[in-house]
Amino acid sequence: MIAVKENFPRFTPEEYFAWEEKQLEKYEYIDGEVYAMSGGSKNHSLISVRFITLLSNHLEGSGCETGNSDLKVNIVATDNYTYPDVSVTCDERDKTTTKYITYPCLIVEVLSDSTESYDRGGKFRLYRNNPVLQDYLLVSSVKIEMDLYHKNDAGDWVIINYQAGDIVELKSINLSFLIEKVYRGLVLTPEPE
Repeated sequence: MIAVKENFPRFTPEEYFAWEEKQLEKYEYIDGEVYAMSGGSKNHSLISVRFITLLSNHLEGSGCETGNSDLKVNIVATDNYTYPDVSVTCDERDKTTTKYITYPCLIVEVLSDSTESYDRGGKFRLYRNNPVLQDYLLVSSVKIEMDLYHKNDAGDWVIINYQAGDIVELKSINLSFLIEKVYRGLVLTPEPE
């Protein structure tokens, strides 16, 4: 998904929730400002769906929940809300909320040219404040490549780059899979400039 800043007045969180319910589009909410979430490419959509299916099937019966890009994530200890492409929570505290989750252990963002720098920078800075988040996976939509930001036992974030032929390991949910499983049948071409 692509976030575009809109020229709306600043909202309180309560105003944002009430206002967004009346909108046709989704909007992220960061420090009182709203950002429209526009659609992504065909590959973006197909990759997201494949991740949701893969994760949901793997987690069936575990008590964990897999969310798509319609599920907001509240940034811990803030009033900020984002819409990641895919999220997984196994935290009991998230079972009591109906509009968002706060404690995902895994977040997946499918990259596009317009979102990559934000997903790697500002958005990751927001997400990594979450003490429960263990894996933040950035997935290319134009080549077989994924970057996993994994929080190790010491609390440090390490980056693991996966490419064609690699087995992706998501320790947060105890899942390993061949990277090509997500890219099967896709036509991978760079986005037009």
